[in-house]
Amino acid sequence: MNQVLILIVQLLFAIGVYAVLVYVGKYIVKNVDFKSLKKSRFFNILEYFPIEKLSSLNQLSYLIMIIVFIVICLYLTFDWEDGIFFISILDIVISIFLAIKWGNDSFKDKIILFLLIPFGSITRLAFGMSLIILLDLFHIFAYVYFIQFYYRKFVEYTESNSLGIAVLLLYSIILVSFLFTILAEDVSPLDSIVMVTNAFTSNSFEASGNSIVGKLNSLVLAWGGFLLSSVGTATLSVSIVKEYVNRQFDDMEELIKSKQKEK
Repeated sequence: MNQVLILIVQLLFAIGVYAVLVYVGKYIVKNVDFKSLKKSRFFNILEYFPIEKLSSLNQLSYLIMIIVFIVICLYLTFDWEDGIFFISILDIVISIFLAIKWGNDSFKDKIILFLLIPFGSITRLAFGMSLIILLDLFHIFAYVYFIQFYYRKFVEYTESNSLGIAVLLLYSIILVSFLFTILAEDVSPLDSIVMVTNAFTSNSFEASGNSIVGKLNSLVLAWGGFLLSSVGTATLSVSIVKEYVNRQFDDMEELIKSKQKEK
């Protein structure tokens, strides 16, 4: 009887906390003038990246969200204690972010919003334990839905902006190596992503573990990163030069037309 009462309290507490956080998030989004922030040089992303690079960054953001969803799903499915506090906070933040961006017009939308409630993460942080872990299974279904949703958005954005898909190859190498490292080295997803990142960005040998499989994985990551970064840099350079030349031709064409009108 006591466990049933605790279960009900945790359930209502999680729903209440999540509803308040989503309401606060929507209020901030609605009332904060983000356009005025963009006028500031500090918050203007064009001050840090060329405009040609923004499309690639937006394209990459969809894939980053997908791997974040996968990491959270793995933690919700398996009992990893390492990094569980951070993952619980991340789960709550991501769930709030998705709920704010998602509509609630149809019955399907309302179901998705309910499935987004991170019952396990909220009660774990609040009570140090959770008796409603079973609801994490439905929470995983929500993330699986958003994995395919963000992948479709990635494909649509790539095609509409005529972008290359080399980033998808890069992402596939990282994702497969990430999952492979979990199995080969018997580590948590958080450790795995750190090891893969170290191996991919710094050609680190020890970072991928001590097993033969881990070392081979490190070699694949290091050389794959080297080749793809070289191709990506060259592609970006060509894109920037092409954009600059096209702009110069457009300016020359307008100048010639204006001269002809003067005659």
